[in-house]
Amino acid sequence: MQTRVAEPGDIETIARFNQAMALETENKKLASETILPGVTRLIESTDNGFYLVAEENQVLLGCLGITFEWSDWRNAQFWWIQSVYVDTNNRRRGVFSALYKHVNQLARSEADVCGIRLYVEKENVNAMQTYLALGMVETPYRLMEVEFS
Repeated sequence: MQTRVAEPGDIETIARFNQAMALETENKKLASETILPGVTRLIESTDNGFYLVAEENQVLLGCLGITFEWSDWRNAQFWWIQSVYVDTNNRRRGVFSALYKHVNQLARSEADVCGIRLYVEKENVNAMQTYLALGMVETPYRLMEVEFS
C-alpha cells in the first residue's frame, strides 16, 4: 500500500468515496453535479487544501481531504482532516493509519502548520478509538454551524 497526494485522475473515485461516506454516516445523498466540482477544485487548486489517497496495485483504497484554517492566535495553520473514507473491502487493513501518518509527516515539515484537527460523529466510537490510538486527543470544543444550502 502506498499513500500519495491525489491527482486529477483520482477525482471520480474520490467523489464516489465521498458520496458513499455521506450516505453511510449521515444518510445523506451528495449530488454528483456538486461533489465532482468540489473535489476537482480541491485537487486542481491547493489554496484551500488537498487530498491524500491510499492505493494498492493502482486501485484506490481510501482517501482523506485536508483543508486549511488560519489561527491568528498561533500565527499558523491548522490542517483539518475531512472526507475520510476507506473502501468497505479494505477496512481494518491500516489504510487510515497510513494516510494519517502521511499527513502528519507533511504537516510537521511545514513551518506554518501548528496542528491537525478533525471532527467525528459522537456515536462513531470505532473512529474515535482509532484517532486516540494514533495520538490525537479530544478537545473541549463543540462544533457549531449555520449551513447555507
